Amino acid sequence: LMGFPRQLGQHTGGFVITQGKLSDLCPIMNARMEDRTCIEWNKDDIDALGFLKVDVLALGMLTCIRKTFDLVEKHYGRKLTLANVPQDDPKVYDMISHADTVGVFQIESRAQMSMLPRLKPKCFYDLVIEVAIVRPGPIQGDMVHPYLRRRNGEEEESYPKEEFRGILGRTLGVPLFQEQAMEIAIVAGGFTPAEADALRRSMATFKAKGQVSQFRDKLIGGMVANGYEEDFAARVFKQLEGFGGYGFPESHAASFALLVYISSWVKCYYPDVFVTAILNSLPMGFYQPAQLVADARKHGVLIREADVNYSNWDNLMEEKKDQYYAVRLGFRQITGLREEDMRVLMTARATTYRSVSELLAAGVPIAALEKLADADAFRSMGMDRRQALWEVSALADNPEALFAGQPSESTREMQIELPLLTKSEHVVQDYATT
Repeated sequence: LMGFPRQLGQHTGGFVITQGKLSDLCPIMNARMEDRTCIEWNKDDIDALGFLKVDVLALGMLTCIRKTFDLVEKHYGRKLTLANVPQDDPKVYDMISHADTVGVFQIESRAQMSMLPRLKPKCFYDLVIEVAIVRPGPIQGDMVHPYLRRRNGEEEESYPKEEFRGILGRTLGVPLFQEQAMEIAIVAGGFTPAEADALRRSMATFKAKGQVSQFRDKLIGGMVANGYEEDFAARVFKQLEGFGGYGFPESHAASFALLVYISSWVKCYYPDVFVTAILNSLPMGFYQPAQLVADARKHGVLIREADVNYSNWDNLMEEKKDQYYAVRLGFRQITGLREEDMRVLMTARATTYRSVSELLAAGVPIAALEKLADADAFRSMGMDRRQALWEVSALADNPEALFAGQPSESTREMQIELPLLTKSEHVVQDYATT
């Protein structure tokens, strides 16, 4: 059973397009999802047979960027698109070089943030390299440190032949992209384009780890035949072998770098917009809402807590405070709340609610009221979370019609003054409920 597939797996976003009826060309099986079918053959077999295979994958950051553009136009009157965001802004690159990238696409991880001050991106192509270099492939292929040393002037670029300069010149003599590996195989190793593409496929996914080694003898032998030292050829192969641990195509890195720059630009100039859009696009990225909110506050954005009288389901931008708009957290940030219950609350909110009983009368379930009280969402009524929880606990379910005229026992309960929560207790509750 060694090497035999353990189970069938459905591709996340793979689609096959054919001119005729697909079931006449290959076996079809029912998928788990209703009205969804899958091809029984392996995706590589489909590709080898010449079927048109397309991967359709979603990026949460694209949703976030669309929302940022909408908010900038609504609140700042500036219409933005992917094409007209100002390019090569030194202020943006300065922010990136200082690793001020919480929430920014692709460069917000700890590994990326530790690399940014060392690489110090100053132009778009630097971002392309930044996206590609913090990957298992370049790291395992020992490409990261040589590139940084050469970038910082600590090591000279070296090329065994001038033809290598044309391939690796833009990355200072260090192969970082799959396209460069293919060019080296063709120019220096004597590969045909089809063989180079087979090499690329072996580097294209982590599932192919170890498959690059089958090209060792051919690549090293071809390079030696073309006048390269065997030690150098072996070193080149070791670098390319690292791509089997996941290396990026340059085209892919460039596409991601565009989203890196745009999300960085929005964060730099409109941090209020950025935090609102990213909170409304969760789940995505590395950080929890509390960390995103803390980062926005660090950048001068006033963040207001969710409130039964002022919040909507999504996070909102309210009136402008100094340089930026205040941001009101939405009900979506409260753990365990159902959107349907909050739609009931918002629909019945003609003016402002004055008591917890009014919310119950509007049709908001007691379970939802408890979640709101836990999240300290009754401040506009003059109650902190402890007082609000006391009020909610005193409520009864809507009485049956037979007893509708009877006074509730809870209404006769003595009102007592509860001690206020300490600041530390509020912090603990904030983390527990939002």
